[in-house]
Amino acid sequence: MHADILLRGGDIVDGTGAPRRRGDVAITDDRITATGDLSDWTAGRDIDCTGRIVAPGFIDPHVHHDEIVLTDPGMDCMLSQGVTTIINGNCGFSIAPLTATGPLPQPLGMILSNDAPRFATYAAYRDRLRADPPAVNTACLIGHGTLRINEVANLDRPADRDEIAVMARALDAALSEGGIGLSTGPFYPPARASTTGELTEMARVAQAHGKLYVTHMRDEGDRVIEALDETFQIGRDACCGVHVSHHKCAGLANHGLSETTLAMIDRAMQTQDVGLDTTPWTASSTMLNSGRHRQASRVIVADSTPHPEMAGRDLADIAAGWGTDIDTAMERLLPATGIFFIMDEGDVRRILAYEHTIICSDGIARGSHPHPRVWGTFPRVLGHYVRDAGVFDLETAIRRMTSMPADRFGLRDRGRIAEGTYADAVIFDAATIREANDYAHPTRPAEGIDLVFVNGRESWRSGVHSGARAGVVL
Repeated sequence: MHADILLRGGDIVDGTGAPRRRGDVAITDDRITATGDLSDWTAGRDIDCTGRIVAPGFIDPHVHHDEIVLTDPGMDCMLSQGVTTIINGNCGFSIAPLTATGPLPQPLGMILSNDAPRFATYAAYRDRLRADPPAVNTACLIGHGTLRINEVANLDRPADRDEIAVMARALDAALSEGGIGLSTGPFYPPARASTTGELTEMARVAQAHGKLYVTHMRDEGDRVIEALDETFQIGRDACCGVHVSHHKCAGLANHGLSETTLAMIDRAMQTQDVGLDTTPWTASSTMLNSGRHRQASRVIVADSTPHPEMAGRDLADIAAGWGTDIDTAMERLLPATGIFFIMDEGDVRRILAYEHTIICSDGIARGSHPHPRVWGTFPRVLGHYVRDAGVFDLETAIRRMTSMPADRFGLRDRGRIAEGTYADAVIFDAATIREANDYAHPTRPAEGIDLVFVNGRESWRSGVHSGARAGVVL
């Protein structure tokens, strides 16, 4: 038998959670054609993977790279950490369908620049990506907040019946054109006035397509329990699967509350379809004027439009230098994004260790000083939380990054090293993999990643992008 590429002698961690096994992997065109002892096979190219882990390419189910895949299609921040598939359109904000004109309200303006291409339909965005593909596979949720910006003239009130009907038709069309689910963000101003009933009507459209309701809940801090109850109610009333994005217990007063929230999720899972993901960091990142600065022990300015020179500096230091209070300094920096130290390490570990948790980065790559999660999330899990802290074993961690998100979001034939699946693969050194970046130097690439393949094409080797842009729209 002959293959295009043979990955020989590596320790295969296949993404299912099964124990690693020594073996070979054959790749022909964009598919894995065989695994196991392939010593009698030949190949156009043999790659010795002895002493290395061969795993499925990592799937990041929660990013905000809707525009970046167009403007920076090499996607070094993803490939360099072994990510081969991303899901955009999260927290209620997607690049399409966007028909609103003029400056974009936050946080959509944090994800998209005002001169970004506007796509009135999801099909137009999909076709642009097919014509000019990025280096990673992409899928996209359809944002309720974006639909609201399109249709609701006054975002400070609930949508009326006619506006909900128009939004539902637009969502139905976008899901028919390939959007993989609905995302909502009632935490954010454009959707904060939405009622539970409005969100439920949107979820019913997603359910009709057999797709998920994915939510940045109304509150992740003092009212996180009420927000979970609302999410579960929406799922029950719409008969729709619900997925809690980047689950956290934000704010000093809520540290330790994950014991309660995870127990709530456990109980809900007994009677309805519920899922969740999380990030391996004690700091979050969003628009600077989100209110989270009041819950945080420290705030770093990630980016500021009027004061780009302040990126990377602590908000408290900026305020002191300007001789003003923090709130006044924040207003002067807007529009801006921030990094907020609001979580407890114990909660982070507890949520990571929870058996149903999927790993995500929640990355926003725009700006000069992003959160280090943009470049370091997946190596951080494999290095710090697996190798150093022992929160779970390598096989479990890789399952949380591969087959679990693939299955949860319906990404067929992804997330596994198995005959017939797409040849998305990452080869890395389990002894050295780690995030090489930090809050002071957030864009340093990870260490320990040898090779990354996307649809059978070598895309990253030992810190260097191959130039391949082999991603497809899922």
